[in-house]
Amino acid sequence: MITLTDFMIVSAVLFCTGLYMIVSKQNAIQILIGIELILNAAILNMVAFGKYDRVNNGGQIFALFAIVLAAATTAVALAIILNVYRKYKTIDPGRIDKLRDE
Repeated sequence: MITLTDFMIVSAVLFCTGLYMIVSKQNAIQILIGIELILNAAILNMVAFGKYDRVNNGGQIFALFAIVLAAATTAVALAIILNVYRKYKTIDPGRIDKLRDE
C-alpha cells in the first residue's frame, strides 16, 4: 500500500529537480519546465493530503484549479519565450541583456 510518506518523497524529489532546473538556468524552456515541476510537486501534495483526509475533498478541488492555472500560465510563458526568440534569436536568459528598444 502506498503511504503518505511515499507521496511526500516523490513530491520532494520533483520539487528539488525543479529547483535545480531553475537555478542552473541554461535556457528559458528549462526554467519553464522547472517551474512546472515545482507546481506539480505542490499539486501532488494537495492530492495526497486530500486522499488521506476523509472529511472533505478540498485538496483535490484546489489541485484541479491549480492545474488549470498552470496550463494558462504555461501558454502565456511560451508566447513570451517565442517573442523573445524572434527578437534576440536565443532563449538563453544570460545572453538577453536588455528588453527595451532604443
